[in-house]
Amino acid sequence: MTDENRPFGREGAPVQAEGVRSSAPHEDQPERLGRPEFFPAEDGPPITRGEPSRPRDPWGDSQDTGDFRRPPSDPSGPSGHSGPQGEPFARQPVPWEEPGGTRPVPAFGGGPNPFGPPPPQHALGMGPGWAPPPTIPGGHPGAGAGAGVGRGPSTGLLVVIALVIALVAGGFGSLGTFLLTRDGEERGTDPSYSLGTAPTTTVERAPDSVAGVASRVLPSVVSLEIRGLRGGGSGSGFLIQGGYVVTNNHVVTAGGAEPGGSISVVFNNGKTSPAKLVGADPGSDIAVVKPEQVYGMPVISLGDSDKVVVGDPVIAIGSPLGLNGTVTTGIVSALNRPVQAGGGGNSDVSWFNAIQTDAAINPGNSGGPLVNTAGHVIGVNSAIASIPGAERSGSIGLGFAIPSNQVRRIAQELITTGVAKTARIGITIDRDYTGEGVRIETRRMQGQDPVLPGGPADKAGLKPGDVIVGIDDRPVLSGDQLIVTIRSKSPGDKIKVTYRRDGEEKTTTVTVGASSVPNPQPS
Repeated sequence: MTDENRPFGREGAPVQAEGVRSSAPHEDQPERLGRPEFFPAEDGPPITRGEPSRPRDPWGDSQDTGDFRRPPSDPSGPSGHSGPQGEPFARQPVPWEEPGGTRPVPAFGGGPNPFGPPPPQHALGMGPGWAPPPTIPGGHPGAGAGAGVGRGPSTGLLVVIALVIALVAGGFGSLGTFLLTRDGEERGTDPSYSLGTAPTTTVERAPDSVAGVASRVLPSVVSLEIRGLRGGGSGSGFLIQGGYVVTNNHVVTAGGAEPGGSISVVFNNGKTSPAKLVGADPGSDIAVVKPEQVYGMPVISLGDSDKVVVGDPVIAIGSPLGLNGTVTTGIVSALNRPVQAGGGGNSDVSWFNAIQTDAAINPGNSGGPLVNTAGHVIGVNSAIASIPGAERSGSIGLGFAIPSNQVRRIAQELITTGVAKTARIGITIDRDYTGEGVRIETRRMQGQDPVLPGGPADKAGLKPGDVIVGIDDRPVLSGDQLIVTIRSKSPGDKIKVTYRRDGEEKTTTVTVGASSVPNPQPS
């Protein structure tokens, strides 16, 4: 297991997400409480894939890092009481009944109970089974006997109340005359009354407002529908120069990369075009497809994600839950957030140094753009966090986007060669180390040297046992942070590495290298 791909069994370890493959089991599974789980924000049915066949990586990687249901009939219950479609309701006790199953029935308009008896059958839309509102002991309406402070009504009571409300609402259609009369006299009306016409004032929307940005960006955003022999799904994407569409790898590999699979691109104007997969990079979760037609839809520009700061307003656009052209807004809530999306379900692990946002991102937003107020893409929405132990759900205000500068490099490589290079420095990380920083392994692992001979780290003078504590003057706190930091670089970039050896702190400059593996090709 080489390079900075090793997961770590300590604080800050990447969290496995559903639907992505891990090449080997490891011990750093998340606690079920207090740590988020990251999920690809895909839509549609779960995506299943076979194990892709990959050649051995020359860099030596060995481990990727409502309906109310009617109760059953009760022979002891009152006869003739039936619900929809004539199915009998069982006699159900209600909280306001007196002991023995009786109810107080004083007269309307007087007596000890101001509610009085139920109105005649079907009056106010209420048929058999109507009951007065519950009463608190002591004569106060609103709670049944035994009600406790701070506790909500029981499910049974909620069902009864909802049923009564539904019956009342159903009867209002015949109460027009009743509502217009009081004491037998017609209520006053004014035939000359008018609300007038709508104001003619024009609403000014600044170009950098949410409405202004959305109007410019929406035509460039598309939704994708994937159909394959072993599954399918849907997601979002956006048009770039040359008529290509950028999206997520986990969106397109459901069926488009399989023999017999298909990809359809649905544009903002409602038109649809078949598309082919140009290339996909599982490690970065970026893919590019080429639709046969674009119907004159405009392209969108990729911005500079290095200029993004925490607090910047952002807009997410996509097709969450299949709702095309949905716009949500928020801010950049964090930068350089290490995210490992995936790790199970026979699919791929992706690592990226994410832009975190509180803009609502839900299943189906995957592959859609996260844009700034200039309408430039600063990230590709890819993952959402889920509360540990909870059922998988939608946005909780923690969404993650792949930075646009990384997207630009990966997309260009996929379009020009069909394969994307993965930035590496050629080391194996010691996953058992629990001290400060990240230590380079001291042992050969699976027949591979901890520092790749002739690799970038070796050329820069790094040795087994060195502890990397900083990259470009930013602290390195965990292994996954080191991985995503290296992955976010381009091959050929020079980085300043701060490390400790024998208690002494040193620095060196490492020129980032790269490796590549075949990616899914068009069927």
